[in-house]
Amino acid sequence: PPCGCVTDGGKPSMERHRFVVTQEESGQRLDRVLALRLPSHSRAFLQKLVHDEQVTLNGSEGVPVKASRALKAGDTIDVTVPPPSPSELSPEAIPLAILHEDRSILVLDKPAGMVVHPGAGARAGTLVHALLHHCRDLSGIGGVERPGIVHRLDKETSGVMVVAKNDTAHRHISRQFADRTISKIYHALAWGNLRQ
Repeated sequence: PPCGCVTDGGKPSMERHRFVVTQEESGQRLDRVLALRLPSHSRAFLQKLVHDEQVTLNGSEGVPVKASRALKAGDTIDVTVPPPSPSELSPEAIPLAILHEDRSILVLDKPAGMVVHPGAGARAGTLVHALLHHCRDLSGIGGVERPGIVHRLDKETSGVMVVAKNDTAHRHISRQFADRTISKIYHALAWGNLRQ
């Protein structure tokens, strides 16, 4: 099957991808090659797809493959990405400092002290909860707990973040981050004498 989405009534139902391993990728782990080929998905998510037998090698349907499997040039990888599950997170009316917004993206200034997405120790009050209140639909590629999130900043780091409002924008922005065509500048304030 060709790469891309399989649609059902206009809504994405699943993605199917097929890759042929290049000479440069030969000898690398399956999960590493998948992360390079599908940068819009986290490596942990791709490892879960391998574990759930959504990834086949050389057409071997029903034959489990390990994420650590070393690949050879010419190997064919087929990947099925199931549709994103609907988010069960509750929107929260948390103010956002929005710098730009259009149909595809939202650019905001994340304050220090705000966690980007739910995780251990932060089940509410995150940027994702605020985004769900502000936007009706966010890209589902990031998963149930990370809708729209293309990149993140640490809790105590403030700065500009780009959020994808649809799956097409998510894929394009993720590709730009993976290809390093997006430039990032970090500023730090230090107090006292720093040792090298």
